[in-house]
Amino acid sequence: MRAATRAVDQVLRAHEPFPGLAIDRHWTMVRANRVIAPLLEGVAPALLAPPVNVIRLSLHPDGLLPRIANADEWRAHILSRLGRQVRESGDSTLAAMLDEVRGFDARVPPPTEARRTGHDEVIVPLQLHTPVGVLSFISTTLLFGSPTDVTLSELAVELFYPADDGTAEALRALATGARA
Repeated sequence: MRAATRAVDQVLRAHEPFPGLAIDRHWTMVRANRVIAPLLEGVAPALLAPPVNVIRLSLHPDGLLPRIANADEWRAHILSRLGRQVRESGDSTLAAMLDEVRGFDARVPPPTEARRTGHDEVIVPLQLHTPVGVLSFISTTLLFGSPTDVTLSELAVELFYPADDGTAEALRALATGARA
């Protein structure tokens, strides 16, 4: 497992200056690269206390939700994805998470500058308000194909890529400033 952990860390570091994180099967963040932390500024400290659940972090009104420009579209995408996982796995922990985040409905703030992308749920971007403007990301998930360790088989690496040139430039500038 140590070699696999080193490989995950290497993938996350190599993905910089773009954000990346590793999650377990219940969406608990187990690793993240350095780019994730600045994107979480302003999130309630309670949501950042381990174990950090990225679904809750994304959809909670004290989490990223108020900063997500396409909050309605992103929320629908995440609920659809989580709902599909619950149906396919029958996992009671995921079912409880789905019920919890659906309960956030009444507290969802109106989206600011929401932009419908017209994409299907396969490629719904995360559009995040930041101090340097709205950053737009698409993501891909890396799964381990033939693991010999159950823990490794339940690990996924989520890599966020810039959805536009402005986001790529802003992230490269932030990374250069962080190294200076």
